[in-house]
Amino acid sequence: MTQSLTLRRPDDWHLHLRDGAMLRAVLPESARHFARAIIMPNLVPPVVTGAQAASYRERILTALPDGMAFTPLMTLYLTEQTDPDDVTAAHDSGLITAVKLYPAGATTNSASGVRDFDKVRAVLERMADIGCPLCVHGEVTDPDVDIFDREAVFIDRVLDPIRRATPGLRVVMEHITTSEGVSYVQSAERDLAATITTHHLIINRNHILVGGIRPHYYCLPVAKRESHRLALRKAATGGDARFFLGTDSAPHVDAAKETACGCAGCFTATNTMALLAHVFEEEGALDRLEGFACLHGPSFYRLPPNEDRITLTRQDTPVTWPQKIESGDGPVTVFDPGFPVHWRVQP
Repeated sequence: MTQSLTLRRPDDWHLHLRDGAMLRAVLPESARHFARAIIMPNLVPPVVTGAQAASYRERILTALPDGMAFTPLMTLYLTEQTDPDDVTAAHDSGLITAVKLYPAGATTNSASGVRDFDKVRAVLERMADIGCPLCVHGEVTDPDVDIFDREAVFIDRVLDPIRRATPGLRVVMEHITTSEGVSYVQSAERDLAATITTHHLIINRNHILVGGIRPHYYCLPVAKRESHRLALRKAATGGDARFFLGTDSAPHVDAAKETACGCAGCFTATNTMALLAHVFEEEGALDRLEGFACLHGPSFYRLPPNEDRITLTRQDTPVTWPQKIESGDGPVTVFDPGFPVHWRVQP
């Protein structure tokens, strides 16, 4: 049995850091293990211009503890008023790495998202021209569509028409949750990839609902049937470079999660690498963990892989980590996989 595993330092290609006190509390949890991360722009108000992205990036770097090395890869929040010239300037300068599409109302802080996709066509065409990737929250929000079908319907109604109408647009389907999402990515010859979260490799919808509602497992896109979880596992551990890690680690204070209308999001920044080692070991694929967490993402984003290394070790006794991260706004519960984990990242 493998007892030690050395990898290039990983990256997180989908991360929520929030702002203010929450930013200061959760940033070290990601920076401890990850070299870079795609930073989500769904603040209140959202990060919609290059100037706002520059300001947010400065706040992140200011909050980074001394001695920690971490590069925030900024994104812009796509709206129906987004200026293609602003996107071009921000991308050409290296300020932003991608633009994020939220269908209006799809998830936390997405009210400013896109309702009429014809109104963003000029931006998407410009992004195809300059090689700027589009990161997609892939769910429709039509009230007539069941929440468990939102991703599959989004592919048919929105994403596939966008890609056909905009040749050369490079798209990342973020946090895919279905076998349909896996199949759609595998059907593309180029310009399409997908991130998979840590928690969607571990939980299905039973974990949220059976035996009582568990709010700290509630996320969007919501976890699906077991057959979909197994499809995600196969994709993540199969070595296909079109799939890579994006944790979608999303901190909310407990008071906002444990309420009658709780927020969506799982906070996994603290223990993702240990959990991934557990999952990949279960699948007999520890030799492919470096590809998923460290190599495939940089390849799609046309960035070099990190030169630094981390080492994970397997120990006989289960690993422990803090149950909660304290922030100035309140405690944030760390994702609990519900089983003992024996892998840890060496300090």
